[in-house]
Amino acid sequence: MLPKLMAANWKMYKATAQARASAEELCTLLPVTPEQREILVCPPFTAIAAVAAVFAGKPGFLTGAQNLYPKEEGAFTGEISPDMLKDAGARWVLTGHSERRSLFGESDAQVGAKTAFALAQGLNAVLCIGETLDQREAGQLEQVLARQLAAGLADVPPSCPPVCLAVAYEPVWAIGTGKVAGPKEILEAHALVRRLLCEKLGMSRELRILYGGSVKPDNASEIIGLDNVDGVLVGGASLQAESFSRIVRA
Repeated sequence: MLPKLMAANWKMYKATAQARASAEELCTLLPVTPEQREILVCPPFTAIAAVAAVFAGKPGFLTGAQNLYPKEEGAFTGEISPDMLKDAGARWVLTGHSERRSLFGESDAQVGAKTAFALAQGLNAVLCIGETLDQREAGQLEQVLARQLAAGLADVPPSCPPVCLAVAYEPVWAIGTGKVAGPKEILEAHALVRRLLCEKLGMSRELRILYGGSVKPDNASEIIGLDNVDGVLVGGASLQAESFSRIVRA
């Protein structure tokens, strides 16, 4: 069984000095990675190198990026390539985060292109999927997740090693709102994702499924203990090392 993947998405927070200090504090609070846990921190692009330097040589501590462009190089002003991310020290990347989809208009096809290209270029990927409140209330949960998974993994071979890929289910209505999907909703969604991955896409049952959506120290233990929850993707509660360390130990 793969370790639980405890991922932090720092979004557009923390300049280099702040990021380095947070990473150092996290290592102090977690001098030894808890058993069966991997810790993944995704800082802003400008802080990747600083976080990676702090984590160097510390087993179980991983550095990631929040986005990439699916080309090796070129006239793509403002974008960043997989090789640039690897050069800075990133080994993972998020694709398809709900904010990329809603704020920047990324389509399912674009998310799929980024996911496949990241993996082909030697990065590991966390593919993010999830429904809006309107879609859930309209009974479209399965339809939305099936569409996002099919497109997001369209060019990823079923033989992709489970250690290189994870799927994060993040109900859009529970991100940054303080609302949390209850155990029933999480179990339902994660069971559905597992079935789609295995039956429709032929992916390994070992592939990790993370939950993301207002995860905090006081609810992390309950969430992590649910079937088919192989880790978490944490936003606001990961910005403070003390808070995130408690989630990691949940």
